[in-house]
Amino acid sequence: MPTNRQQLLDNRPEGEAAASNFRLVIRETPPLQDNQVLVRHHYLSLDPYMRGRMNDAKSYAQPQPLGEVMQGGTAGEVVESRHPKYAVGDKVVGFGGWQE
Repeated sequence: MPTNRQQLLDNRPEGEAAASNFRLVIRETPPLQDNQVLVRHHYLSLDPYMRGRMNDAKSYAQPQPLGEVMQGGTAGEVVESRHPKYAVGDKVVGFGGWQE
């Protein structure tokens, strides 16, 4: 079973964000269900709005919850598919966050 490396927002930054604000976890990837795909992310979009989401303050975007994968746009490749519209090797974009 493949594993997934994930960066979780562990605590709220004061000033600039630092590595100490995140926690790396490695989890087993659950088996796919019907109509699901497994994507390996190759690219993550790092955008200025992400820093604002790390604060627990009212904004145009919801705050990033602590203890969850830091959200962000991704581009990757389907590595396993149980979905009729996606085949292994298809290139996809989404909002998969800071994880493999």
